[in-house]
Amino acid sequence: MRKPGELSRERLEAAERELRTIADVIRWGASRFNAAGLCFGHGFDNAVDEATALALHALHLKSPLVAELFAARLTNEEQGEVLALFARRVNERVPAAYLMGRAWFAGLALNVDERVLIPRSPIAEWIERGFAPWVEPEQIARVLDLGTGSGAIAIACAFAFPAAEVDAVDVSEEALEVARTNIKAFGLEQRVHAVHSDLFSALQGSYELIVSNPPYVDAALLANLPPEYRHEPRQALAAGEDGLACVRRILDEAGGYLSSRGVLVVEVGASRAALEQAFPEWPFTWLELGRGGENVFLLTAEQLPPAGRGY
Repeated sequence: MRKPGELSRERLEAAERELRTIADVIRWGASRFNAAGLCFGHGFDNAVDEATALALHALHLKSPLVAELFAARLTNEEQGEVLALFARRVNERVPAAYLMGRAWFAGLALNVDERVLIPRSPIAEWIERGFAPWVEPEQIARVLDLGTGSGAIAIACAFAFPAAEVDAVDVSEEALEVARTNIKAFGLEQRVHAVHSDLFSALQGSYELIVSNPPYVDAALLANLPPEYRHEPRQALAAGEDGLACVRRILDEAGGYLSSRGVLVVEVGASRAALEQAFPEWPFTWLELGRGGENVFLLTAEQLPPAGRGY
């Protein structure tokens, strides 16, 4: 049975006959994306930007494109490559980042595939700001990225704190393979260390900054996510009935790994209400986010209880 908005062979062949320029295929692709009701939650928030990114990727052109080139005619081969990407985006609901093998985080281009979550955390904004005024950059010697996935947060922190050593931790060996690729691509092998660990289990010592974008999707939300999210690793999203399975462990153990002046920064997404209900007396500072969102909290070492309280 054909899905709504599906790009059939007949429709693609008609597009190949009728579309001529880069602008033509982008406009057509954006229209098809909207008609199919695609979800834009993995780096782009609208059909035009996503169609543009996919088209330029297929054409080996960089964004932003010189305006005059949008009127450039495509060869049959080029047209076919662009439309093939559009067809996978619509028919298979594969997120654009996976189709391109690339995602952007804190201004950094990262390799991604279906072994890792597509990096999109609003924590990027605070990394770019150096977490000021909560930390003094010169006092940051060690940074921990819990649940590193592609290595996005760890790598961005390495650039934000150039004197710091960074541990990029993940329970998934497959994710760490991707992270190592990105660490090497940025020439950070001497400072960013990919570590296989179930949260803190394989770690030693203390950190001035612990940052985490852990799994936080509750069972009800997980069951109703748009198809695009089903291409991402389930274990990078699923966090139990209330979405707090990982966050509880982090709160329970982080106190044993923060230096006396350290801070913990964690994204909890849609599970914020559950967190505040479960921990009503905790002094969470909810960081303001100029690019949207409000579900990243900060706690200082002084505000965290000793490790092992069993939350």
